[in-house]
Amino acid sequence: LNMRGIGGGHKTWYRKFDFQWLLYEEGALSQPFTEKAINVRYSPCGLADIALVARDNRECWIIAMENMQLGDIIKTSTHMGTMAVSANEGDTYPLGGLLVSKMIHNLESHPGKAALYIQVAGTCGVLLRKVNRMAIVQLPSKWHMQVLETCMATVGHVSNVDHNKRLIRKTGWNRWLGKHPHTGLWYCKGVWARHKIKPFLPMKNSVNLMKVAAQE
Repeated sequence: LNMRGIGGGHKTWYRKFDFQWLLYEEGALSQPFTEKAINVRYSPCGLADIALVARDNRECWIIAMENMQLGDIIKTSTHMGTMAVSANEGDTYPLGGLLVSKMIHNLESHPGKAALYIQVAGTCGVLLRKVNRMAIVQLPSKWHMQVLETCMATVGHVSNVDHNKRLIRKTGWNRWLGKHPHTGLWYCKGVWARHKIKPFLPMKNSVNLMKVAAQE
């Protein structure tokens, strides 16, 4: 298998992340729990920093938040009451339980599935509004995404905000990172080449409206 632009680099250990916080069972939701950060470190396989959190006899790696430090306590809950909760940075709640205009990351596209969106270093999404058991989230790309309000998300920014200010001081630096030099590839031209700016695509919708109507 050949991949253009990938080759060489230092060998690194790959760490398996836990993007599914809750274990869903039929007829019952997981109970709220808290975890403690016991290690926060640089990740050689990604842009964001990573954190090792533990509770009881279980440990797992997660994406670290912007201000996360050793000893921080984070909470995960499925509670959705009539009043929005005042969640701290690092807490994980359903979108229906968070305040509007809250900064979030690690967003699920479907309840119970692993988080897929807003995981790059320094990024965050914004919870814009909640309507008819749906939540509208603005992604870092400025696109709007509609998901069920039972989808989980973590409060706060992703760590390593200044990663884009890192200076690549020589060509060999990219080779250390596993990036092979490449030239002559096609790339998208912008306004400087007198190309028309394409409008944003319509809002992403990960909700099956037929199923929602049937539940009502």
